[in-house]
Amino acid sequence: MPPNGEVIAQGLIDALASWGLSEDRQSCITTDSGTNMVKATSLNKWTRLQCFGHRLHLAIERAGKDKRMDRAVGLCKKVVAAFSFSWKKKRDLATAQEELKLPKHKLVTESPTRWGSRQKMVARMIEQHKAISQVLSADKKTRHLVPTWQDIEVLESMNEALKPLLEFTDSLSGESYVSVSYLKPVLHLFRTELLNPSDDDTQLTKDIKTAVIEYLNEKYDDEITDKLLDMASLLDPRFKTQYIRPDKIEAIKTRAVTEILKMEGDPGPSTSQASCRTEELEAEGGAAAALPVKKQRKSLGSFFKKPCPSNTGLSDMQAVEGELENYLMGPDADSETEPLDWWKVYDKKFPKVSQLARRYLCIPATSSSSERIFSTGGNIVTCHRAALKPETVDKLVFLARNL
Repeated sequence: MPPNGEVIAQGLIDALASWGLSEDRQSCITTDSGTNMVKATSLNKWTRLQCFGHRLHLAIERAGKDKRMDRAVGLCKKVVAAFSFSWKKKRDLATAQEELKLPKHKLVTESPTRWGSRQKMVARMIEQHKAISQVLSADKKTRHLVPTWQDIEVLESMNEALKPLLEFTDSLSGESYVSVSYLKPVLHLFRTELLNPSDDDTQLTKDIKTAVIEYLNEKYDDEITDKLLDMASLLDPRFKTQYIRPDKIEAIKTRAVTEILKMEGDPGPSTSQASCRTEELEAEGGAAAALPVKKQRKSLGSFFKKPCPSNTGLSDMQAVEGELENYLMGPDADSETEPLDWWKVYDKKFPKVSQLARRYLCIPATSSSSERIFSTGGNIVTCHRAALKPETVDKLVFLARNL
């Protein structure tokens, strides 16, 4: 039985404490749509971002509630099972592929927890349906599994609607690059191109596209989520205000300024570390003061050096607003640029905005990275290794994920 929301909420707080992380500096948590996870984040009063992969999976499942699609997908599963348990059919399929000059690909089995596997199963069925029909027709026991032209038409309509979405799910599930700022642009691309019904689409394809985009619009129009995604988009030098509604731009800029001022007023643990280092340097300086110091000769250039202009005439808010405007007025970064690498280069030019960028751009768009950790842990802690100590498990998981 999975733990309830209260247990998870306390577990999350304990996890932050064990790593020495401050809850106040936690910007967001990405989770699936489980009721216990939603309740846990609500109890902790944390900002929650719903996993894009789970939302897309649920959107496609809802769009697939059609009798024609149920029959076609059910037939695909039976066909795959018929070939999986018969080496003779696999042999005959390879022979038929050679005769019909089709790619020698194996059939794909669907995994219930990954909608992408269903898409791959459907695409492979369309690709190999001639060879499959030839093999199944030769056996009277499997002749009833031969796909009809209606089944193929339904599968083609499904494939036409959902095939473009597969690559986006895989791309947004990465953990070594920025992904959260892509959500606004991706949703915009879905609305305007990929899921926008065209005149050439079949009615079923149009219905699937409409159902998917309506579900995503409903879930991502939440005010808190929308503000979070707008902020991430604003701080990505590739997008800035491009995908933010015009009537919301000023509000997002004001919020960014407010958060930067708040961060400057609450610098966190780094202040104490800096003060300790300052005391050490002063102590070293005091010890070194007793030693004779050689007088440094002035260079000629020092006589012509002009003092740098300061912003002493500006308030903190005006300074932050000016820096943010300069950032937004600058040229956009190339679409292939990694945002965090860009901020490393321009950190000195926009020091205040870069702090806020690091706070938001580290948020993952999906919970796939944490699920990979649990999968790795499940492979390590097996029935035969159930007595491993927690510290040992932590080390083994770390090694497995970083080798």
